[in-house]
Amino acid sequence: MRYVSTRGTAPELGFTDALLAGLATDGGLYVPAEWPTLPPCAPGATYAQRAAQVIQLFVGDDLPVATVQRLCDEAYATFAHPAVVPLVQIGDGHFVQELFHGPTLAFKDVALQLVGRLFDEVLRARGTRVTIVGATSGDTGSAAIDGVKDCANVDIVILYPLNRTSDVQRKQMTTVDSPNVRVVAIEGTFDDCQDMVKAMFGDVEFRERMHLSAVNSINWARVMAQIVYYVVATDLLAGPVNVCVPSGNFGNVFSGWIARRMGAPIDQLIVAANANDILERFFNHNDMSTAPVVPSLSPSMDIQVSSNFERLLFEMNGRDGGLTAEQLQRFRASGSLSVEADQRAEFIEGRFQAARLDDAETLAVIAQTYADSGMLLDPHSAVGVGAVAKLRAAGTLHGTTVTLATAHPAKFPDAVEQATGVRPP
Repeated sequence: MRYVSTRGTAPELGFTDALLAGLATDGGLYVPAEWPTLPPCAPGATYAQRAAQVIQLFVGDDLPVATVQRLCDEAYATFAHPAVVPLVQIGDGHFVQELFHGPTLAFKDVALQLVGRLFDEVLRARGTRVTIVGATSGDTGSAAIDGVKDCANVDIVILYPLNRTSDVQRKQMTTVDSPNVRVVAIEGTFDDCQDMVKAMFGDVEFRERMHLSAVNSINWARVMAQIVYYVVATDLLAGPVNVCVPSGNFGNVFSGWIARRMGAPIDQLIVAANANDILERFFNHNDMSTAPVVPSLSPSMDIQVSSNFERLLFEMNGRDGGLTAEQLQRFRASGSLSVEADQRAEFIEGRFQAARLDDAETLAVIAQTYADSGMLLDPHSAVGVGAVAKLRAAGTLHGTTVTLATAHPAKFPDAVEQATGVRPP
């Protein structure tokens, strides 16, 4: 399996080189040179076994089958639920997939418990060391730190926006004693943090001297590991299903797009947005224009520049890296991007839907879900559940739907208590 850059000029790499590089040297994101076909699931396979089967397709010959299986076994043994990502029914034809049973109680653990182990395995074999630098809107930072805090060959530096994460998220990052962990608060937004990270990767001399790498979703391995829970959901529900994804940086939704591209029976992908609704506006109105970031009750979604959208744009452009780079340059300069009608017809219409919820609507969904089912939702997951309700009410969404529950309610206790009167333990 080979990897190409979405901007077309960086050299092709194998899996382990793409893992360590993170961002391509031309500023693009790595994607597989071709999309593999999903193999059938073995009866009774565990999550770790299905994960190893799917991930091996993308690793190719770079790591032995036994090594990939061992790393998956170790990664998913850290989860508190035996199913790793259990499905819970909350209504007629509506399931929640709980992705928050890992060490830091957020969906990022599903990928980063594995990615940290992949890094350590490859670096140990090569006898080298890297410095991971990343930006976080809350959950990626703590999950990345937990994934690499015991790695002998990795240093990590995480940037987060000051006063724009929950207290639990901040403490999960700033109270880790490992000597290889550094955390920096930035006076600004997540987009400012992400711009700093991209600037570091863009400085070739600095990048090479520091042996920089990335674990946020610009790193292909993050997106790769997230494909698995979409596959497992469709294995269990025997498809076709819709999947609703609370969305910020678009990496999670794009993982679902890949799962469908590989043959998983996914009908619609639903992009759920908060007040920072650039993705909702793009999918519903072809309006991708940036606006100031608005702080919300779902801070991990407080993003205006969704890095992973570049990967979908590359596919929409027929994998023309030059055209993709040109569009993104115009987007950066003008703050606006739109795509052609034939591209929307082929890639978006009938495949993606989107809906947005403001904070008041989010609190109402948390309250209603608790009253109806006794389930406490964190505000990000509530945006997803509310988006499904909106689209069903509008008559545009039909059939079995899975909403990804991306964080444990205890990570956002103030919002949950405000909505329900119950403070999650």
